[in-house]
Amino acid sequence: MTFTSLAGHAKALAAAPYRPRPDDLPPALKALTYDAYRAITFHPGASLRLGPHFSAQLFHRGFLQAKRVELFLQPADGPAVPIAYGSELFDLGPTLRGQTFPSDLGFAGFRLHYAFDEARPDIQEEFLVFLGASYFRLRGKGQEYGLSARGAAIGTGGPGAEEFPDFTAFWIGAPEDGTRTVEILALLESPSLTGAYRFRVTPGDPSVMRVETSLHPRSAIARLGLAPLTSMFLHGQNGPGAPGAEPFDDFRPQVHDSDGLAVATRGDRLWRPLVNGRRAPQISAFAVDSLDGFGLLQRERTFSAYLDTQARHESRPGLWVTPESGFGAGAVQLFEIPSREEYMDNIVAAFVAEAPVAAGSALSPRYTLTTVGAEPVAVVPGNLARVVSTRVGSAERLRPTTPPSPGRRLYAVDFEGPGLPRDPAAAVTADLSASAGTLVDPFIEFVPQTGGWRLYVEWRPPEARPAGDVVLRARLLLSGRAITETWDAAA
Repeated sequence: MTFTSLAGHAKALAAAPYRPRPDDLPPALKALTYDAYRAITFHPGASLRLGPHFSAQLFHRGFLQAKRVELFLQPADGPAVPIAYGSELFDLGPTLRGQTFPSDLGFAGFRLHYAFDEARPDIQEEFLVFLGASYFRLRGKGQEYGLSARGAAIGTGGPGAEEFPDFTAFWIGAPEDGTRTVEILALLESPSLTGAYRFRVTPGDPSVMRVETSLHPRSAIARLGLAPLTSMFLHGQNGPGAPGAEPFDDFRPQVHDSDGLAVATRGDRLWRPLVNGRRAPQISAFAVDSLDGFGLLQRERTFSAYLDTQARHESRPGLWVTPESGFGAGAVQLFEIPSREEYMDNIVAAFVAEAPVAAGSALSPRYTLTTVGAEPVAVVPGNLARVVSTRVGSAERLRPTTPPSPGRRLYAVDFEGPGLPRDPAAAVTADLSASAGTLVDPFIEFVPQTGGWRLYVEWRPPEARPAGDVVLRARLLLSGRAITETWDAAA
């Protein structure tokens, strides 16, 4: 299978009615509990070798992973070879041990392993997993899995039900000796969309995935999300973040896989801290004429911020999307869902084109995904200092009024990174705006403990608060020139 032939197959499928995968999961597998499914493990000795540096392991079907995914090995110079299912490939766990299943059962997905340490090529670590719908996870050396990427997002945020396309078949390439990039082809199918994907993945520090697509809508799609990212934000520096949100009774100061969205355009980079605890889900849109990139990032990188020895949130990767072609004008949309559960991914970010996608059209977006750890990193464009923390509390605590005004809020925003002056007397000023209410009495100071700068500013809400979020923006200037990214917060 080649990408060109797979793209032709996807186009032909789009011209025919959608045929969902049969519901053929055996009852014993359908009845599994979460724990019983997790007890099914692939025998490491059965791993599929992919050259000297890579290997693949497979996921069994069962529980929520009910759909069959076809898997093939794709040699560089020959026809694809189907990967055959066999119960002996797995330890089926105490619930199913001793049972066997039909040879046509298939698999739920797969994961790839790589020898990060050149001195120990026999020690391979998992770095990429495709499992469920069009979801996949990628990590870099020394990182823990966190947020997910998706092939496509359809109708995220409504109106109407969201559609979740499936990767229904994969062709896993076998790299030539010495090659440290593995190529994967994937077929995507849903009632509204078919698509061919080519993933070229180079693991390391960072790990880099180049994505090439050929998308063919069966029907019109009002909101097609390209390069979608999905993550979890439960609570952070200032609790959930939404006004009046119920606090979390949690021994851990923060719990999240990502703490903000960054959007880079020519000459500017915006940082939106994530919010939980609203009464209803909400979409925020950041319009762009020319997008340099966007990503869900984990900027808090200290263990003391989380105190979770098992989850290791400080080691979760961010993912940065660098468009190469096929994006154009549109908006990066951020969808935040109220959540009280740590296992639920409640954050989605994706690029959505300005115009709806027409049935019968063809799209070929190409982009790169790069894992991000501690910043600054070259892949996140712009020589601007970063927002590293956003804290908020009652303005009455430090600036009391008579009578008290409980709606007044005081924001403390810390900036760190390149381009900031080290002279505490430098004439740093703030560029401020609020979509409702007013930002007053800004105060800026150098922070010698970090080498960064802190902005204090009070927000006074309007008498009648508008529906939805109030958006506050700030950036620091030196001699009229922006030296920081734009802080963009939901009040």
